[in-house]
Amino acid sequence: PNTIKGSFRYRNCLFSFKYSNFANIDEIRYYIMNKNLLFAAAMAMTATTAMAQKLKYPEAPHDNTVDTYFGEKVADPFRPLEDDNSEATAKWVKEENALTRSYLDKMPQRSQYLKRLKEVSNYEKVYTPFEKHGKWYVYRNNGLQNQAVLYQMDKLGGEQRVFLDPNKLSTDGTVALKSISFSNDGKYLAYVISRNGSDWEEIYVKDVATGKLLDDHIVWAKFTGAAWQGDGFYYSAYDAPEQGHETSAKNSVQKVYYHKLGTPQSQDVLFYQNPAYPLRFYGVGVNKEETMMFLYESGMDQGLNLYVRDLRQPNSQFIQMTGDASKNYSPIETIGDSIYLFTNAGAENNRIMVADIHHPGYQDWKELVPQSDDVLDGVTFIGGDKLVLTYTKDNISEAFLYNINGQRLSEIKLPGVGSASFSGKRERPECFYSYTSYTVPNTIYQYDYKTGKSTVYSQPKVNFRTSDYTSEMQFYTSKDGTRIPIFLTYKKSLKRNGKTPVLMYGYGGFNVTYPPYFSAMRLPFLESGGIYAYVVLRGGGEYGEAWHLAGTKMQKQNVFDDFISAAEWLIKDNYTDKDHLAIMGGSNGGLLVGACMTQRPDLYKVCIPEVGVMDMLRYHKFTIGWNWAPDYGTADDSKEMFEYLKGYSPLHNIKKGVSYPATLVTTADHDDRVVPAHSFKFAATLQQDQAGSAPVLIRIDSKAGHGGGKPLSKQMEENADIYGFIMYQMGMKVK
Repeated sequence: PNTIKGSFRYRNCLFSFKYSNFANIDEIRYYIMNKNLLFAAAMAMTATTAMAQKLKYPEAPHDNTVDTYFGEKVADPFRPLEDDNSEATAKWVKEENALTRSYLDKMPQRSQYLKRLKEVSNYEKVYTPFEKHGKWYVYRNNGLQNQAVLYQMDKLGGEQRVFLDPNKLSTDGTVALKSISFSNDGKYLAYVISRNGSDWEEIYVKDVATGKLLDDHIVWAKFTGAAWQGDGFYYSAYDAPEQGHETSAKNSVQKVYYHKLGTPQSQDVLFYQNPAYPLRFYGVGVNKEETMMFLYESGMDQGLNLYVRDLRQPNSQFIQMTGDASKNYSPIETIGDSIYLFTNAGAENNRIMVADIHHPGYQDWKELVPQSDDVLDGVTFIGGDKLVLTYTKDNISEAFLYNINGQRLSEIKLPGVGSASFSGKRERPECFYSYTSYTVPNTIYQYDYKTGKSTVYSQPKVNFRTSDYTSEMQFYTSKDGTRIPIFLTYKKSLKRNGKTPVLMYGYGGFNVTYPPYFSAMRLPFLESGGIYAYVVLRGGGEYGEAWHLAGTKMQKQNVFDDFISAAEWLIKDNYTDKDHLAIMGGSNGGLLVGACMTQRPDLYKVCIPEVGVMDMLRYHKFTIGWNWAPDYGTADDSKEMFEYLKGYSPLHNIKKGVSYPATLVTTADHDDRVVPAHSFKFAATLQQDQAGSAPVLIRIDSKAGHGGGKPLSKQMEENADIYGFIMYQMGMKVK
């Protein structure tokens, strides 16, 4: 008489209930008639949990592989997943994708997000115009084109005609234009493409006057452009990889070749190689006057070594300019015998120096612009004797006009608090810059250095009320007391209630900076009431080389502590709670997410590790992973380094019996930067050891790579999956 029990079905799941301690029949009658309570019982187990409980993960190929590091045995049971050519791996990938699609496609948020994403992405995107040999060029995307098109104009502001359309190089937009290079006489254009997102590159040549594509075709190039000299160009390439291992084999002994127009690649002349150091990058650059040639050697430390050759001297040889490969050196202009260089040598926040071709050694360089308290991040020569210098202050752009003697003339007033990038030529008076922020789409301005005024050249019209949103920078304290900036973007009408959905993004590595920028991909999330939070982590370059080094090797845990502390701060300051917090990052940022979710699985609702470095013990054994050793160190370096890497390696810190957040891992079949095996092994292990009911899915894209050059259509599909997954787990509606 004092107990009620029963069962019912909801979305094909059986729910049982039993309630006791009713005092009399009237209380039971009242309970039954209260229409809200039974539905509350039904919803106690959410639809999300119900879907997760039904998931049956595919069995991943596995074996008994055990590696030994300094006497310690480390199991790697999913080693077979490193073989992306095996039938077992292919079967697992197919089954995982089928499972992921069946889950994602049932979420109403996914289709709704994609619909809105197509609307807010459909706006004209115009990039900074530039002049070459009397013609003007500009990249433009009319709206939903997969790739931006290069247009040519007879004069600035003149009629635009298509000059090179990458969308016609494939039917699905998966061929991307990586770079272009005009010959110094203006007759030819060499353009570099990649297919399916791979780092492998091909070079083609077209006649500028006629638009005709020449027969010249270079393959197996990588991390290169075309450096013109005479009737040909230099490029960097590797030997063709073993068939079937194009996207996973370790790349070694990069070579520099010279290609003469009109000849087959088989006749290209080997110009430079250094087999004594197979794990280094080599590339050549030639100034536009063809009086100087530079040789770049990198990959062995944080920076590079620089060599120069005087092409005016017959049979001249390269002379080494620098000897400290922990620093960066970048020639930015040559005038007569003078070489203007951007460097962080002797200046953690960067400076400009000048070298003489006749005495090119670093000890003879002269300082033109010393370092300042802010980080110098860009130098542009304009108008014959002027320079525009851009600085980063707390990850925000500032710009100043200088003269050729290194004297500051004036500040260039930017449109707001955001990021700016300048473009111009020493021989011409025109100067342009692009400006963007989290709430302002990329806008092009023309800058008149004589009057100091900026005028709008191109401003997009987005189907999004940018004036309804705000972006603010705040600071919080990390675990060791370091002051860390965080950018928050949200609706102006937002009121903090401790339960607002937050997507937190970070990177923190390789001296890379992520200044504020506008992205249509996150707009529906913001419209639906979410907060986008970007954290300026150590390991990046936002505060100079010291900030970078503070997040490398034996200091890498600082990066994860910074991110975890940001999550704790957001919760403490009543922005959100652990049930409404998602974290996301790609590549090194994927490592960040993987490390943070295994160290603090209790802190997040959703985790999105994208194309992440998840196996820190073996990352250097694939493609160009060895190039990351200056930031990470390797498990082969020392017992101490091995133990440190193993201590945070996401793959090796997944534990049985732990409830991990809802996770969507993303990777792609042609990712030869961070090979898919990282994500494969991480997802398989997480699925195996997940103790909670939250789903663990992996999204493996096809005909795609690490992310560069991905067609817009694929970007929208991927982001609809990611944001749809986040919003579904949090119970958000797409508004």
